[in-house]
Amino acid sequence: MRQRVALARTLTTNPDVVLLDEPFSALDSQTRLAIADEVVDVLRSEGKSVVLVTHDIGEAISMTDRVVVLSRRPGRIKSQHAISFPSVAGRRPTPFEARGLPEFNAYFNTLWDELDVHVEG
Repeated sequence: MRQRVALARTLTTNPDVVLLDEPFSALDSQTRLAIADEVVDVLRSEGKSVVLVTHDIGEAISMTDRVVVLSRRPGRIKSQHAISFPSVAGRRPTPFEARGLPEFNAYFNTLWDELDVHVEG
């Protein structure tokens, strides 16, 4: 509920760009997925540009049109990826729907391979 109120409060100022910095980090997995759909729906209907900062690859892929991967310190742009999914019932898929599309796994694997977080066994 706090996330919804914070978003509503932000949108009342009618900003051109909305910054979401780890907006779902304190939520459980099911709530995170449900709120992501709601947030994207509101932001798309309001026509807002959004900068989403997240460590969750799936969140980045399912909620955005472009993913920018940063390097370790100092943070520099390592790569950029345009994200595009086919229409679902004549509209853009929700974040939840996007996670079930074949393109999602291809994007996920590409981004995973670029990250510097692999643990060697």
